Amino acid sequence: MTAGNNSAKEKIRALHRAARAAMDPAAREAAGAGIARHGLDWADRLSPGTPSTFCVYLGVGFEPPTGPLIGALHGRGHRILLPVCEPGRRLSWVFWAPGGELVRSTFAPILEPAGTRHGLDVMTGVSALFLPATALDHDGNRIGQGGGYYDVFLDALDGVRPGLPSAAIVYDREVLPAGSIPAEDFDRKVPDALTPSGLVHLGPERA
Repeated sequence: MTAGNNSAKEKIRALHRAARAAMDPAAREAAGAGIARHGLDWADRLSPGTPSTFCVYLGVGFEPPTGPLIGALHGRGHRILLPVCEPGRRLSWVFWAPGGELVRSTFAPILEPAGTRHGLDVMTGVSALFLPATALDHDGNRIGQGGGYYDVFLDALDGVRPGLPSAAIVYDREVLPAGSIPAEDFDRKVPDALTPSGLVHLGPERA
């Protein structure tokens, strides 16, 4: 990544992190409910009437709450895979169940599920991926939390499940106009944003 693009992304990330921290807790709770409702609707369209498997993540701190979404998907009979950070900015995946043990990650400021870890091969049975993000633009460019884990994962995923449906979870105001986020040739675009108000299709072909 060029120094200029990295600096621009850091400014955008810092701006949205500050706005997240200033949110009213009641507004954050309402956002979690909206994300769960619309995320479940999307999951139902992808696997109508058939329980499937979805990759999600545990939102922490001021991130959009994902607990309600995880609970809604589980309540519908779907299986949930949660990420575990590994050395080399790689992710493995553990099946989640209510009451399952959560432990502090060794590599990132998040909680992770304890249990059997699965590699990329588990993605062959996944219907869709819910991604973390700090901001997205209408070109499909994504700013993550800065750790690089999902950049590495999405690159590797292309060789296993190209075209796997994915949506990055953000607050409504974090879906920015096209061209707002600088991107490198190697960046992977995200086709959809999941917000408290609904699913937003990204990319010029979806405008």
